[in-house]
Amino acid sequence: MSPNRSHFGGSCATARMSTLASLRGSIARIEAPSDANMPNRIALGHAGADAMLRGGLAPASLHEVFASGHQGGAATGFIAGLAGRMSPRKPLVWVRQDFSDRESGALSMSGLAEFGLDPRLLVTVRAADVDTALRTAADALACDALGAVVLEVWGDVRQLDLVASRKLTLAAQASGVAALVLRIAATPIPSTAETRWIVRAAHSPPGTAASAWGAPRFDAELVRNRHGPVGRWIMEWKCDECLFSEPSAYPQPVAATPSHRPHQAQARAKHRLAS
Repeated sequence: MSPNRSHFGGSCATARMSTLASLRGSIARIEAPSDANMPNRIALGHAGADAMLRGGLAPASLHEVFASGHQGGAATGFIAGLAGRMSPRKPLVWVRQDFSDRESGALSMSGLAEFGLDPRLLVTVRAADVDTALRTAADALACDALGAVVLEVWGDVRQLDLVASRKLTLAAQASGVAALVLRIAATPIPSTAETRWIVRAAHSPPGTAASAWGAPRFDAELVRNRHGPVGRWIMEWKCDECLFSEPSAYPQPVAATPSHRPHQAQARAKHRLAS
């Protein structure tokens, strides 16, 4: 009995070690994906951010956006812009907790349209709790007909841990659908996210005579980037082009020298230098 028992115990130990090595290999591939596995990056439009991201955001991956302080509205707008870039003509599923409308208001269809989302292709889901929200997001990510899935979660919740983020990452990689997680009033914790952003509102430029509102601007800080360095930029959303851009150096028009008297302007400039 003793030799058989020893042989049986050795076989079980070998099987456990093999399974453990396989799981470690899978985790390593998730946590350190190569550029070869994600060839078609999606540019945001902002030159500095796209350079840091080696061309843009990787599709079929998990990306996190955290609201800094009471910046839930700014973070919601920013992640809507990301979704608009990654899912311009495909359906989008947005999963929210059922109390989100009371905390921050309902999603504005006209506002989302300005961020490149087609309200006709948007499906919103209200989840009773975090567990339901996670299951709904994972199920939606399994549908390869979608362009992106947004999961909006409030507070520091224990369910959205490293294991949960791995499941979302695996689902996104299997279907090719982007997973965008919006965290409001939450502290960043370890995850398998490809990128992590902390977003604050930035001052918008003055609007034109036709519109009192200026273009949306975000103070976007990239604090996690699996493929390069991190950075922080002021990113302006261009509603007509549906992309982010660098803010204009001169938000107000600069008056040109009058064409009918350029010599007078030059004479005044010489006079000021002489004096």
